Amino acid sequence: MSTLQKTALYNAHLQQAGKIVDFAGWEMPLHYGSQISEHLQVRKDAGMFDVSHMTVIDLEGPGCRDFLRHLLANDVGRLKQPGKALYSCMLNDDGGILDDLIAFYMTDTHYRLVVNAATRTKDVAWITEQSAAYDVKILEHTQTAMIAVQGPNARDKTHEALDPKTRAIARELGPFFGAYCDTELGQIFISRTGYTGEDGYEIILPADIAEIIWDKLLAAGIKPIGLGARDTLRLEAGMALYGTDMTEMTSPLISGLGWTIAWEPSDRNFIGRTELEKEKLHPGKLHFIGLIMDDRGMLRNHQTLFDVDGNDVGEITSGSFSPVIGKAIALARVKTEDQQYFIDVRGKQIPLRVVKPPFVRNGKICID
Repeated sequence: MSTLQKTALYNAHLQQAGKIVDFAGWEMPLHYGSQISEHLQVRKDAGMFDVSHMTVIDLEGPGCRDFLRHLLANDVGRLKQPGKALYSCMLNDDGGILDDLIAFYMTDTHYRLVVNAATRTKDVAWITEQSAAYDVKILEHTQTAMIAVQGPNARDKTHEALDPKTRAIARELGPFFGAYCDTELGQIFISRTGYTGEDGYEIILPADIAEIIWDKLLAAGIKPIGLGARDTLRLEAGMALYGTDMTEMTSPLISGLGWTIAWEPSDRNFIGRTELEKEKLHPGKLHFIGLIMDDRGMLRNHQTLFDVDGNDVGEITSGSFSPVIGKAIALARVKTEDQQYFIDVRGKQIPLRVVKPPFVRNGKICID
């Protein structure tokens, strides 16, 4: 008997002939026929993803702000406008990444976090443990669904599926803002965020109305997209994935996420700061880079990288074929700072060129 969890949209995926696979303990659609077609659908038009496996946590109480300024490497103290969000890593005491997440500032006593599915139990336990000294109430939502709509036409098409009041609120949202909307079906939370390098929305809503909203989005011409294309889209956009590009054993400084650390004010004592400061002052020999293979072939996670002399100098953390560029691309962690690396393919050294991510954003190729 399967112990995998199903989202509120599971039957909708079956109706659309979704290829169901185990993803972090959830039965999720890998694709609906063609991963490459779905990828290009998002880059050229609009597509929607079921991301209901993500975890939504509300923090309430007078200690919220101080608690999150201690919990996260980025600083929620920067958030002043209701609905404004930031992306941050949540670190352990050694500076390793427990998870990456989005934090929304709603009021001085209310913040909303969206964290990863695979780390759900660990995240909730850690947040609860660390909150003990603060006046904070933690509410983990278990009866919600989440739909991400992404692509150059995603916002316009989503507006067609929304009631007039919600549509008006959505149209006013700036990038990385979210808002609650009261609808006839129930309250939803819509944010202008995503994980594809395209504009769009992420909609958090009660599980019991998820299929209704999904069908409205379908009727507006938004096609369903599986998790396979979601992964290649985020890789093209240079966005790190927890468990591959970052783990508890890697810090933001060697995971391409140094930009998410708020070092100022210097007296903000966030978890992991002491170790990060040591690493910053005495950097090791690990670097996070982007790679592209100009030859034909595929790059995959955990392939070993070699220098020109054949020395093992690192590994690919995320690798795949880029449908937009038409070549294999990768993110990698390496010990050296060279302009070229190699992989071994049946005894032949295949060269890889170093590039600066992102590879593709807003439908445009960003590299030479």
